[in-house]
Amino acid sequence: MSEPTLAALGERRRRRGGGVRDPLRLALVTGVGWLVAFVFLAPYLQMLLTALKPQPELMKSPPTYLPSTWEWANFVEVWKAAPIATNLKVSLIVASASTLITLAAALPAAYYTARNRFRGRTAFLLLVLVTQMFAPTALVVGIYREMLAFGLVNTYTALILVNAAFNLPFSIWILNGYFASIPAEIEEAALLDGCDRFTALTRISLPLALPGVVTAVIYTFISAWNEYVVALTLSSTPDKQPITVAIPSFVTQYHEQWQYLFATSLIAIVPVVVLFAFIERYLIGGLTAGSIK
Repeated sequence: MSEPTLAALGERRRRRGGGVRDPLRLALVTGVGWLVAFVFLAPYLQMLLTALKPQPELMKSPPTYLPSTWEWANFVEVWKAAPIATNLKVSLIVASASTLITLAAALPAAYYTARNRFRGRTAFLLLVLVTQMFAPTALVVGIYREMLAFGLVNTYTALILVNAAFNLPFSIWILNGYFASIPAEIEEAALLDGCDRFTALTRISLPLALPGVVTAVIYTFISAWNEYVVALTLSSTPDKQPITVAIPSFVTQYHEQWQYLFATSLIAIVPVVVLFAFIERYLIGGLTAGSIK
């Protein structure tokens, strides 16, 4: 059988087999994707529907999923019912500062441990991993006593330092893996061309490790943004409390304002979504970048 005949036979089989299955496979994958998306988005949809209900309807029994009256004003009135703007400002300051401090400490530590084989290196990395196993809840009493001794209770500094400390181990581990995966020969070539070690790090290794940096930024920012136990313990006045501490204040022993609680919860999600949307292109760019970048 000649080559053109074999090619025609292969093309016929491809059209007959793959042509029928591909649309079905595409529809199946699309359907599964929408189903998974719905499962993950259903709680947020329920939060939105609850936030749009009037106060009397929240106490109705049996409850209803859809509000009879769509109270869009709840998203406006919640800013007057509590100092949400101040709480959001506190969360932004704490999360941003914690992220910057974590990166400033994790980048040199991860780079040095990835490029140098020194005595105690394995023990150091294991110690970093062990510290990640301690939950803030288990250490909250000791943290409070320490911050009280230094006069840092009810300050931004306490929240920033604690969040940076608890997110530092993960950042070191993730960045160490990325730096270790970058061939050392690339940096050696840069050193031969006249670059010093710092320039090789900032212009060669750091752009190649961009996915790891972005991962550390997202993880640290979200962890600091969502932290609750330490913030509840170390901040006692509303002007020093992050948004995570302010949200439960709408439901207490004396009043229940579920519509405001869910409205504030949805508002608190926005900065994280904006951060991820802004930084996603850098993550994709870093993943597609190679040693020619």
